[in-house]
Amino acid sequence: MKEEDLQLDDWQRILIGDNPWGFMVEVFLRSLIIYVCLIIVMRLLGKRMNAQLTITDLAVMLTLGAIASVPMQAFDKGILPGIVLLIAILLLHQGVTLLTYNKRKVEMLTQGHIKLVIKNGVVDPDELTRMRISKDQIFSVLRAKGVRHLGQVKRLYSEADGHYSLYKLKEARPGLSVFPRSANVLPPSTEELQGKQACCYCGNVVERADEPPKSCDNCNSEDWIAAVI
Repeated sequence: MKEEDLQLDDWQRILIGDNPWGFMVEVFLRSLIIYVCLIIVMRLLGKRMNAQLTITDLAVMLTLGAIASVPMQAFDKGILPGIVLLIAILLLHQGVTLLTYNKRKVEMLTQGHIKLVIKNGVVDPDELTRMRISKDQIFSVLRAKGVRHLGQVKRLYSEADGHYSLYKLKEARPGLSVFPRSANVLPPSTEELQGKQACCYCGNVVERADEPPKSCDNCNSEDWIAAVI
């Protein structure tokens, strides 16, 4: 478009571009047909697409959106190629799903791995590095699940779909508070144990003699605080 053709009061161009007004009716019909086809494809993709998305599910969802937009709005594009693409994506997704059921390697490649983030109240720092998440993000997950300190946690898993699964100890041990240190408050119904120190990064708890060790055996942090129970 030339600069002289740019008119701010050209409402027809602003509202519908270079298309005739009658194309609005066609857009409605195209959208209706593609919408029905999307509903059918989503139904055939299975119930998992309506739950938490895996990596492959998310890829399919994004692809479906890209496919559906063109035949609904493009004046010079028919809707049949879009429908064929929707069917192709359906067949591809079902094929990948079948392979993941039958081949463990394919499942691990497409869905990812389950990660053990916390074991017996101690954070795995190497796992956090591999997952590229921070300790504060993990503590946020724990607070949302009602955990007050790491001594309550037996296992915390990061599932392949991004969810976190928490298993608590039957009897809590001394552990690191998951409340922000900047708040300068203890979690509800807890108290400090002056005889035990917790690593401020991973939650590793040690017996306090005269002073805590210089560095943590688990993560090499030198920052310590009184454990809570």
